[in-house]
Amino acid sequence: MSKVEILPQVAAFLERRHGCFIDGQWVLPEGPTTKVVNPATGEPIATVPDVSLDYVDQAVQSAFHAFESGAWSGLRPADRERILLRFAALVEENAEELAQLETLSQGKSINMSRMLDVGATVEFMRYMAGWATKIEGQTMDVSIPIPPGSRFTAFARREPVGVVAGIVPWNFPLMITTWKAMPALATGCTVVIKPASETPLTALRLAELAFEAGIPAGVFNVVTGGGSTVGNALASHPLISKVSFTGSTAVGKSVGVACMENMTRFALELGGKNPMILLADADVEKAVQGALLGGLLNNGQVCAAASRFYVHQSIYEPFVEGLAAAVKGLSIGPGMDQDAAINPLVSRKQQLNVLKHIDLARQEGARVVAGGERLEGDGFFVQPTVLADVNHEMTVSREEVFGPVLSVIPFTDEDAMIELANDSV
Repeated sequence: MSKVEILPQVAAFLERRHGCFIDGQWVLPEGPTTKVVNPATGEPIATVPDVSLDYVDQAVQSAFHAFESGAWSGLRPADRERILLRFAALVEENAEELAQLETLSQGKSINMSRMLDVGATVEFMRYMAGWATKIEGQTMDVSIPIPPGSRFTAFARREPVGVVAGIVPWNFPLMITTWKAMPALATGCTVVIKPASETPLTALRLAELAFEAGIPAGVFNVVTGGGSTVGNALASHPLISKVSFTGSTAVGKSVGVACMENMTRFALELGGKNPMILLADADVEKAVQGALLGGLLNNGQVCAAASRFYVHQSIYEPFVEGLAAAVKGLSIGPGMDQDAAINPLVSRKQQLNVLKHIDLARQEGARVVAGGERLEGDGFFVQPTVLADVNHEMTVSREEVFGPVLSVIPFTDEDAMIELANDSV
């Protein structure tokens, strides 16, 4: 085992009394809290507040007043860009700390946290910072006929909408927080971020770095709590001008309805049940490697994960055998073990949900050719699983599992297969 030692600053951050970041300072609410648990051990590593609706309103009011004051939206675009670039630089300077916090709370491999969750995030932050100086509108020579002989020019000016609420999932907490915050900040908006209850730590650390970079008080706020309380309160708050939500389809529908009540703009990134198709001339060895990457990235906890594989009958058995052998050879361990290829799922709830899908697939006639079991111990581990002899009507073919489960479906007719691949709610 090549275990990474926890940095002193990470240990110190975990030992803090955590609150919410509102109006440029830490607010420490009294009342109910949620334990942040290390998925590799099942042990709590920090505690965050489940804030009341009063604190949600306080965060929104702070963001609204910061927007109205022009402290951020009134800056020259070049000044916003400079501050956001400083923000990106601070994230890069604190990369290992953020990567460890991400792994300890989410469970994913430290290798992924370093390369993708932090590394790619820094690149994205710099890219979005550059947009602050590149937002443009349109000018049009319009043909309005009154009064006769007159000529008019119309133009569109793009302006910030106001306060943006970002509701973030637990699978890529750091990255998706910046996906929601950085475009809003680049355009002059203010933000209120609600991280998932399981993985709030990197969003809280980001808030500190944003303030350190020079983003004014009230522009970047973070509140913690459950989706049914804090998330709904943000989606329905009259001072929120835009909601950006990533999560399940069921919850996304409720967010959309809440936004429509106030005519609030919203963007929803929801679940997926994505097909990977192998035609008769596919290179089986390469296809197996592609399946591992496409289906098991982040232990399958990806809305774009390849989770159902349509394989031509002529290469079906070689593919199943190759995939099963490859999956059985993957090492399993905690995210802080650099050598582990498969890591725990984010929570006990998610572990049990994935196991339920595997058991149901067995009952419906699928053949388990690799994995399929829970690992004993306190962590939230599920063996990476390959299911063969799956058909399109099985639950595992139609519902999002969000775990390390790969379902293989044979086909002979390409046109019929394409219809099945597209037949998903």
